[in-house]
Amino acid sequence: MNDPKINVRNAPKPPAKTKMIFTILLVVALLWWSSFKTESSIADLTIGFPNMFDLLVQMWPPNWHYFEVILEPLLETIRMAVIGTTFGAIIAVPLALLCASNIIRTPWIVYPFRFILNLIRTIPDLLLASIFVAIFGLGSLPGIIALSIFSIGLVAKLLYEAIESIDPGPLEAMTAVGANKVQWVFFGVIPQVTAHFTSYVLYTFEVNVRAAAILGLVGAGGIGEYYDKTLGFLEYDKTASIIILTLAVVLVIDYISTKLREKLL
Repeated sequence: MNDPKINVRNAPKPPAKTKMIFTILLVVALLWWSSFKTESSIADLTIGFPNMFDLLVQMWPPNWHYFEVILEPLLETIRMAVIGTTFGAIIAVPLALLCASNIIRTPWIVYPFRFILNLIRTIPDLLLASIFVAIFGLGSLPGIIALSIFSIGLVAKLLYEAIESIDPGPLEAMTAVGANKVQWVFFGVIPQVTAHFTSYVLYTFEVNVRAAAILGLVGAGGIGEYYDKTLGFLEYDKTASIIILTLAVVLVIDYISTKLREKLL
């Protein structure tokens, strides 16, 4: 029979009030410090908030005839995402293998490549696009390169984590019969991570479509150039048309990609 005194002693204790008060004060202090340093305040938000409704009124109704103009740039945006994701995913595979500690057991190889991936993921895609616009000039090519590099960082990071979590049994069995590293990868690693890799590539493609839609703001091609033009000339009805068409395309791609990933994993 259970002793009630022991049960009471082992029962989880509620969090101390001092800890909760300290956490709340810390969060409030962080909010105040961030607001002070960014020179933003609730008063500024209150003053500017009505302007949001003015902008929404100017956006409605959207210019439906503008769809004919922006359809081709939107398709160009999707094509940029397709090319950037494909190149990025291909390059990410060998990088992921070099970063996986259960494949490469030499730390001075693994950690430098992981550092490179961290560095790639640190740079925003918009900044990458700006740099490549300065190098290659205006057009889709800087956007494609920026999306490729962004895809490398994302896919390689997810993939090497998937590789490190695979079942070591097949690899140990192959080692016992004298298999080399290449045979390891082709017959022991790839079959176990193919579904994950495909899922990560689809996810990266979703992200790239959204990212490619704004790369045009820095001259890297796609529908973003039309955002820049219509906002610059205060043609908010056309901006609303671009947002609606972009949203529709992104939702369709998200739905298809999500269904495919659900079947793979």
